[in-house]
Amino acid sequence: MPAMSHSSPSLWKQLPQSGRSPRDRFRHACCSCNGNVYVLGGRENSCLGDFWKYSVVYNEWTELNCTSEAAPEELEGHSMVAHEGFLYVFGGMLDSAYTQCRCALWVFDVAKQKWVQCRGKTSSPETPTNRKGHSAVAVGSAMLMYGGYVDIKGSSQDFWSLDFDTTAWSLLSGSQQASLGPGPRHSHSAVAYQDCMYLFGGLKGLREQRDFWRWNSCSHTWSSLRNKSGPPRLMGHSAVAYRDSMLVFGGGESQNSPTNCLWRYGFAAQTWSQVTSHPDSDPPDKIHHCCAGLGPSYRSDAGPGLQRTSPDGKLRPFKNKCFPVPLTFLGSEGAIELQTFAPTTLTDSSAQSTGSCLTFENKTFRKQWSCTEDDLLDPEDADIAQHLPDLLLVLGGRPCTRQSPVSVWQMTLTDS
Repeated sequence: MPAMSHSSPSLWKQLPQSGRSPRDRFRHACCSCNGNVYVLGGRENSCLGDFWKYSVVYNEWTELNCTSEAAPEELEGHSMVAHEGFLYVFGGMLDSAYTQCRCALWVFDVAKQKWVQCRGKTSSPETPTNRKGHSAVAVGSAMLMYGGYVDIKGSSQDFWSLDFDTTAWSLLSGSQQASLGPGPRHSHSAVAYQDCMYLFGGLKGLREQRDFWRWNSCSHTWSSLRNKSGPPRLMGHSAVAYRDSMLVFGGGESQNSPTNCLWRYGFAAQTWSQVTSHPDSDPPDKIHHCCAGLGPSYRSDAGPGLQRTSPDGKLRPFKNKCFPVPLTFLGSEGAIELQTFAPTTLTDSSAQSTGSCLTFENKTFRKQWSCTEDDLLDPEDADIAQHLPDLLLVLGGRPCTRQSPVSVWQMTLTDS
């Protein structure tokens, strides 16, 4: 087994939220779609049922309707994945006799910005029961959902597939195949990469785990992956696919021990590395938070050679009503400097000279995305995610501050 290596450092910055925004929370669900981040439910003092959209282009939150018959109720410990313009939410309902007879699946139409009735065979007798702390990822035309905490039964090892085209469920493996996969668990993480799902850690009953598994959708088999140099035992952490690797952030060995460690697993090299933080850039200690990747490198089909330019060779950024403001919080000459979002209008003379666009600059590596007025994209362009700089947002999580706006942190890998 190769020795653990160290990746280039990560750069962290908290993004203060102004204006109307969701309250801080944990055990919520989020995902990115078309350059926006959607956040649903979670827990503060009690279970929450609000639904929000965060526009990265405008640095604004918009509360969405969650009161229709097709919308979910208050949820915590649920999952949410995006696929071809729809968000699929599963699980997280409060346990009661009423919820036991309902299918815990909801669908949100991103284009119409409304909840829609599930199509297809959702009334099939073979459907998963409500659960919390499970994982869900989109692989091809299906959502793969693993484990979770199921009422008084405890941790589950059920592995389900939801066909996006028919919304029909199928059980891939259950209690009879216990020795063939990760086994019962909840509060774990999972990501999709190419035709596989990668699953890490979580809780088996009351015991934290650090095992690492791969599901191959072509061969329908589980493989246990070596993890000697990888993360410690974790629960309540998050994971995303980034280029040809998997990033694992936060979590801990208990509810009261959140960490701020960032780990990276290379799918090709099959090795782990711990990602250090740039000096004077401290990541938050978080558990039961959510992560959302933005930009082309966080797409599941992204690769190391992905380009940020259009076929005509021009950079294609997007409109941004917030004038980019340089952040020199690192203080030293030659240090990494980012230009990020700030709620300043475009009346500043310098804004006219640079164009009304977002500029993301990494002075250490001399990389910059910018544009002129003629090259701007409409923020509602469905392909806007391809033109965003690569950012990872960490939203909410414990410890959280009561009655305060949701915690939002931005992370950039300096090798991106």
